[in-house]
Amino acid sequence: MKLNLRRRCKKRYRPEAPAPLLQPIRPNQGWSADFMSDALSDGRVFRTFNVIDDYNREALRIEVDVSLAAERITRVLEQLILVRGPPERIRVDHGPEFTSALFTARCETNGIEIEFTQPGKPTQNGFVERFNGSYRDGVLDACAFMDLGQVREETERWLQDYNTVRPHESLGDVSPIEFLNDRGHAGFSTFAWA
Repeated sequence: MKLNLRRRCKKRYRPEAPAPLLQPIRPNQGWSADFMSDALSDGRVFRTFNVIDDYNREALRIEVDVSLAAERITRVLEQLILVRGPPERIRVDHGPEFTSALFTARCETNGIEIEFTQPGKPTQNGFVERFNGSYRDGVLDACAFMDLGQVREETERWLQDYNTVRPHESLGDVSPIEFLNDRGHAGFSTFAWA
């Protein structure tokens, strides 16, 4: 009957650590991206795809849906690049969406270096991990959502406050947009189109 199945081997990743997490000196020098999960009040699980600019901690995009495959996150990346220009590098984990041929090819086409964190080391992507904590506290844990529309609406309200009003201690107690403007990068923000 030939019912022998091929054994799946555990995927191995490069053991070396990525470049140290340093404060960029200009916009688009480095972006960070990560996923989060939560559930609606009826138990249905949804995910968020969060992208920030490490320079000023500006949240460039939070994509919310029940499924966020490599095609979807690649499309989000392309939309950000159209508005903002490509980053020099993007720091991500070894998730299947980020290791997919589609995502890596698109990054290569745009000249974006992908920096993978080591498995089990979220602190190597500290900027977006800190952002994820703020987003969870301010939105995901603060509300019981009935549907994805409510999640998206509350996320947009929170992003407006996060990017334009809320002071960030790491930026000298100014908002990400104020930080851009104070350093002569006015008009560089992505937030106006969201």
